[in-house]
Order: sequence, then C-alpha cells, then structure tokens
Amino acid sequence: MPDSQSEPGRSIDPAAEAAAEVPEMPAPRVRERRAVGMPGLPFLLIALLVVLGGVALIVIGAVRAKDHPGALPTTLIIVGVLIVAIAFITLFGLTQVAPGQARVCQLFGRYQGTIRQDGLRWVNPFTSRRKISTRLRNHETAVLKVNDAYGNPIELAAVVVWQVRDTAQAVFEVDDFVEFVSIQTDTAVRHIATKYPYDAHDGVAVSLRGNAEDITEQLSTEITARVESAGVTIIESRFTHLAYAPEIASAMLQRQQAGAIVSARQIIVDGAVGMVEAALTRIAEQGIVELDEERKASMVSNLLVVLCGDRAAQPVLNTGTLYQ
Repeated sequence: MPDSQSEPGRSIDPAAEAAAEVPEMPAPRVRERRAVGMPGLPFLLIALLVVLGGVALIVIGAVRAKDHPGALPTTLIIVGVLIVAIAFITLFGLTQVAPGQARVCQLFGRYQGTIRQDGLRWVNPFTSRRKISTRLRNHETAVLKVNDAYGNPIELAAVVVWQVRDTAQAVFEVDDFVEFVSIQTDTAVRHIATKYPYDAHDGVAVSLRGNAEDITEQLSTEITARVESAGVTIIESRFTHLAYAPEIASAMLQRQQAGAIVSARQIIVDGAVGMVEAALTRIAEQGIVELDEERKASMVSNLLVVLCGDRAAQPVLNTGTLYQ
C-alpha cells in the first residue's frame, strides 16, 4: 500500500489518492440469501383447520370410548393429541416482519436465510430469528482532535448516513455492526485529517477547508471500503465541524486576517496603478498640461497615496506656481 502521508505542499488528486489508499478488508464468508418459508396467513388458516381436526378426533375417540371401549378410541385420542401438539409447534414458525426490518434465521447455529418481505411469514419453527433494521441510520462522530498534515491541532466531526445492505454479513462477519461502523468512521475521519492541512497557505495544495467537496468524496470512499465487509452501505458522509484547536485558534485567525489584508492590498495596488496609468494617458492625449518626468513622478506618488491609503487624504493648497 502506498504511503498515506501526503506532502503538505504538493497538489494531489483526492479521487486518485482515495483509490490508491482504500484499505483491503477480508472477503466475506457468508452472503445473504432468502429464507425458505411461506406466507403466514394461509399457513395460519391451515394450522387452525388441522387443530380443529385433531380436536375432532379427540372428541370422537372420547365418545366411542364411553360406548365401545377398546383400542380404536384410544388410538383416535392419541392421534388427535399428536396432531394438535404438532400444529401448535408449527405455529411458533409464524413471524411478523415490519417494513424496514428483516429477520436472520439460524437453525442450530447454521445460517438458513433472511426474511425481508414484510407482513406475516412462516419459517421453520425451530429456527432462531434475529431482528435487523434495514432503515437508514445516522452516525455522528464526536468532535475529534487530531494533527493535520502541517502538525497543527485541529478539531473535526462528521456525520454518516448508512444502511444495512447484507444482513448475513452484518450478523456473522462482525461482532456488533453498529459499533463497527462507529469505530471505522472515526478511524477514517482521523486518517483523512492527518493527510491534508487545514488550510493551504500557498493556495495550491489540497486542504480540508479549501477542497471540502473532494475531501468529502474521499471520506465516503474510505468509509465505504472499511465497512463493506460488514454488509453496510454508506449513503452520504459530511464534515459537520472543522476548526483549529482552541490553543492555536487565535494565532491562526491573525494569520488568516493578515493574509486577507495582503490580498486586499494587492488588489488595491493593481487597481491604483491602472487608474494612474489611465490618468496620465488621458492628460497626455488631451493636452491638458505638459508634465516633465519629475512632475509625472510626483503626480504618480500623490495619486498612489490617495488611492492606496487607508484613510482620507489631506489636501495641500499650492498658492505659488506649478514648480514652487
């Protein structure tokens, strides 16, 4: 696997980086399949009819035993009791499945299949049926404190929307798939945070704040790869909190403010130079006044002071000639 620690000043492609650093998880040993069974309502009606038949045999046997004692009435009673007992045992195979839920069936520890169809279903009554929710779930990480690629302590948190895709893998591949998703999400968030700086000071390198969409895509790719063996699908992942740690937040704020001031000054200077150039060109074209090099330099200096100053200029009245 390639080195996961990127150079802070190097611009990279997050999609290519994510594809190259996806962790390899073990291949699943079991996959979901449909449990053998039948609709529950028809079976319930059949079972009730069988119970009524068994009760009828018991009644017939009891009546005949009073009038004609012998082996036949006793046999009818025994058969009726067995039929009723077997019918009641089979009724334990009825299972209610709500929308957005599934039942993972096991028979003596062996996986038999999964019931996903909602409603009343019947399966082998000797199977154990574990309830698994297949609804969408949210997992929000706690605010994690890590060091970014520049070594600056930062705080970040993320929210992940996920869903169980394969119930067999969720039950048999990991001990607790909910806790597994939680831990793997925290691990992926920490890994992404240590690979990139919070902010690219050179304006070129990939950063957590400046390339939020690319970083989010890479985060989703990594979390998906980490939880795939647990039969979980990642729907979406987003950073919900991203900031410098409190101990350096004020210093980094001053740095950001200084950078903003420098950028603003650069724009002001570029605009002022253009305005001065336009003013000198128009004065020369219209012949308003003839300026030598010394006066042009003085005019340029005065205009730049007026245009680039952060406060209003104080006018100076010249009561003499142009040169005095």
